[in-house]
Amino acid sequence: MKSQKTKQTNREGQSSESKYIQQHLANERTYLAWLRTAIAIIGVGFLVTNMHYATDVQHSPRTDMLANIIGLASVSFGMFTIVLALLGYIKKAKSINDQTFHSSKKTLVLTGILIIIIALIFAAYFLMLN
Repeated sequence: MKSQKTKQTNREGQSSESKYIQQHLANERTYLAWLRTAIAIIGVGFLVTNMHYATDVQHSPRTDMLANIIGLASVSFGMFTIVLALLGYIKKAKSINDQTFHSSKKTLVLTGILIIIIALIFAAYFLMLN
């Protein structure tokens, strides 16, 4: 008796996954690209925070606070990006098999807005240093 998790096959004996292998491989590449982006976002936050505290210059409490906000926001946004990437990957894999794929505009817009917010915090931080 076959398990219920067995993939459905069509008349030619192909599973729905193998029928759309190019789309699934592209979905995996996109997922990995989002992971690289998340790692870069987290790394930039660590870099700014570490450079801030590694300098011998005495900083004001406001710049210390902004450096901490940049670090925390970058790590939080990086983790949020990883979660969104995983959810998007799972949703797209299902929609590829069901032939109901639609591009995800909301995720891209939300990610763009969050990157702009972090960039504005960076700008405020660097303006306060001078």
